[in-house]
Amino acid sequence: MRVPGELIPIVMFICIAATAIGVPLARAWAKRLERGPMPGPSISPDVQARLERMEQALDSIAIEVERISEGQRFTTKLLAERNNPTGSTVPTRQP
Repeated sequence: MRVPGELIPIVMFICIAATAIGVPLARAWAKRLERGPMPGPSISPDVQARLERMEQALDSIAIEVERISEGQRFTTKLLAERNNPTGSTVPTRQP
C-alpha cells in the first residue's frame, strides 16, 4: 500500500498537536490523582447538631408510622375475621 506524499506532513502535525495538548492534560490528571480526593466542605458544629436532631426525628417518625401500619393491619384482620364466620382468613366474595 502506497502512502501519498502530502499525507505524511499532515499526520506529523496532527501528532505534534495531540502531543502538545495531551502531555499537559496527562500531567494535570496525574497531579490530581497524587493529591487524593478533595476535602469536602466543612460543616459547622451547630449545623452538624441540627442534622443529627433531624435524623433522630425522622427515625422516630418512621417507628411511629410502622406502629400505625401494624395497628391498621391488625384492625383489618379483625374486621375480615368478623365478616367471615367460617374461620378462614380469606374473605369470600359476595355476589
